[in-house]
Amino acid sequence: MPSRLDDELMRLVSAGVLRQYQADALRDAADADSAAPEPGAATKPIEPAPAKQPRPAPPHSSALMEVLGYIGGALLLGAVALLTVANWGEMGRAARITTGTSAAVLLLAAAVVLALFRRREQLSSALASLGCCVAGFATYVAIEGETGRIVGVAVALALVAVGVWWLQGSSLLVATFGILGVGVLVVTSDVLTPADSVHTNSAGIAGTGFILVAFVLAMVGLARDQVTSWSLAGAAMFSSSICWLIQDRGEVMALAVGTAGPAALLVAYGRVHASAYAVVGCSILLVIWPTALYQLTDNVAGVAIGLVIASAGLLVAVLVLSRRQRRTA
Repeated sequence: MPSRLDDELMRLVSAGVLRQYQADALRDAADADSAAPEPGAATKPIEPAPAKQPRPAPPHSSALMEVLGYIGGALLLGAVALLTVANWGEMGRAARITTGTSAAVLLLAAAVVLALFRRREQLSSALASLGCCVAGFATYVAIEGETGRIVGVAVALALVAVGVWWLQGSSLLVATFGILGVGVLVVTSDVLTPADSVHTNSAGIAGTGFILVAFVLAMVGLARDQVTSWSLAGAAMFSSSICWLIQDRGEVMALAVGTAGPAALLVAYGRVHASAYAVVGCSILLVIWPTALYQLTDNVAGVAIGLVIASAGLLVAVLVLSRRQRRTA
């Protein structure tokens, strides 16, 4: 430290201008400044320690394996379908049962093995969904008749429920929708309206069943793949609307169901902006509203004019709301 600074600090302390601790602080600061390098001096950069290179992952062909798995499952299912269609009349009952059971066991076993060892959830879910459907068909072949159809649907539904809980794949949700839809038709035709019945509201019963299917899928969507589940719930509402259109004097109910489902999907789209909701919802409106209104009025021109007026009103509302939002912003 230069003696000139030390002398000046001592003088200021003696004069009472500074306290001793203040003089010591100034002296320490001067020492630190003298030890620091000058701004123009070149300093050697501190080289960071070399990062540990991660071990390169072994090359894998996951996409190729999944494609091969899909093709294998499809070929197996195609072979079963070919055998059953071409030789169904010539095959004995034991051969039919063996064919369906073998295909179901092979598909389900492949799905389980992939899920346990390969961890390929999409492929295992796809194979499991096919296996569940084939298992239901095999059960129907084994039991036959109305009881076979009901038990086959129950077996397929139980298997797909286990698959949805374990594998959590979207293809299993699609299989769930298909099995539930078949179950609605089977229960409607075999249980609620048997052949010797005089009921004329079978389509309405099926429409009510598809509403229940939509409710089940909506509940499943709270725990598994919400977009797929709720989109399939919208598809179930669409199926219900079609059933009500077939039912005598069911146009009003078809309009109600065909509006409630899309409305719920469009509200969901406004919250999470999943395009599937908008596509399914608008598709249902596009089919149900013109068809139901035409059946109600039997006037094509009037329905067309009404839809044009409604469309113009909606577009004007969009423009007004967009302008108001822009002004607010």
